[in-house]
Amino acid sequence: MNSGISFPSHRENRFYQGVAATFVANALQAVNFLGDRFLRQSHHPFTAIEDLYRHSMDSAFAVTESFLVTGAPHASAYYPRDFAWFYPDVLDPDTIMDSQDAVRRARLLDKSVRLLLEAVRANVVTTTIVPAGRARYLGVNYFSRPSDTLLGILAGLRQMISAEERGSSYLAMSQCAHAGRLLLAEYCGDLKRAILQLASELEPFNDDGSTYLLCDASAPRSAATDTRAERRRFVTNACVYTTFVWGVQLGIVNENELKRLGRDLAQYKRDLLHLFGKGGYIRHSLDGATGSPVSSVALDFVGVHRGFWDMSEESERALFAATAGLIIAEPRFRIPGTFHFLVSADNPRNKMIHKIAAPAYQGRSSWPTFNVEFADRMLDYDEFSGSNTYRSCARGILKDIRTATEVHGGYQELISEQGLKYRTWAYKGAVAHSWFPRFLSVWRRAHGTPLLQWND
Repeated sequence: MNSGISFPSHRENRFYQGVAATFVANALQAVNFLGDRFLRQSHHPFTAIEDLYRHSMDSAFAVTESFLVTGAPHASAYYPRDFAWFYPDVLDPDTIMDSQDAVRRARLLDKSVRLLLEAVRANVVTTTIVPAGRARYLGVNYFSRPSDTLLGILAGLRQMISAEERGSSYLAMSQCAHAGRLLLAEYCGDLKRAILQLASELEPFNDDGSTYLLCDASAPRSAATDTRAERRRFVTNACVYTTFVWGVQLGIVNENELKRLGRDLAQYKRDLLHLFGKGGYIRHSLDGATGSPVSSVALDFVGVHRGFWDMSEESERALFAATAGLIIAEPRFRIPGTFHFLVSADNPRNKMIHKIAAPAYQGRSSWPTFNVEFADRMLDYDEFSGSNTYRSCARGILKDIRTATEVHGGYQELISEQGLKYRTWAYKGAVAHSWFPRFLSVWRRAHGTPLLQWND
């Protein structure tokens, strides 16, 4: 493989949505889960972190892949949100093994983002895209409409465009940045239309005589942890805010064009912090029953990389610290004896589908990737406050993720409440290969030195 990269030309893809498309997509996903249940092979028997990483990268970015996905049984479906939540450091030079690895990553990222932009042009902005063969794709929403699909697409574009700014000597990085700029120019109008449509869908929500704007005031919208199908969630609204900010930063929309919000973006963010942080911490959802503070928070409040939280204001840091403090101090949030934090202290809706096929994302399971983001937000807090408040905790989180990776034979998508591989009847557990680089990036930030080094 050459050190350069040639990006594929546009090909005709067709996208479908509706009742029939949803039925076919559900059938395909059922086949995927059953195939994983009965056909999944055991993972490669590596134990050293270096070997596990190399095997993971060879798998995640294989030249035969057509889209960037994890190793989960539902990974044959494509999730636009993942580029914001789980894949923000695919092109981090410190995580790239050699020039061939760089080429494979850049090519796969380009193919993936291009397909998602074609879906936006076709007005298919859904949580999930299921390939149905012969350049045919089914757009389907599981549980509810998305809050973070556009966010994921913008995250993929941002990563491509900034690739050459990361101090890499790989030619593929500058070529990927050029391809990203071309994609932005080609699909800017389509993205603008979709972002303004999202802005028009915000609804007024009245609380104590004040009016706020929410994306999910009357009906749920999904984010990375969406299986409770709740309304008025912090994370979904934080995703929408970040989508607007990134759209302005990329030059897709002008902030004045978002005035239909009724206020500027800075005020919009202050409103969200005030509404969800009235108790002195960030409440997971306004729609749930009022209970103890620790039962009202969830780990997904940490948001996405360079997303809602910027820690620039003392009041914002105080809300983060109070929410983090509740999670750190509560034993129900932690796998015993570790710094591995669960998504929530309670799991009120563990439905039958979660026991048979799908993970109970919003319940008592641990997402290593959310733990990594928790560690990264801690480092953000220390950086902006000029303190050393959280560094030891962040390092503890990363150390335990490394241990779990070596014990379980790869970077897990989910870990059970007992610290084991997450398993349901049809979900035998997944090695989240393509999430691994993010872990290495945050490790480097926490320790000042890379966990793994290559000589290419």
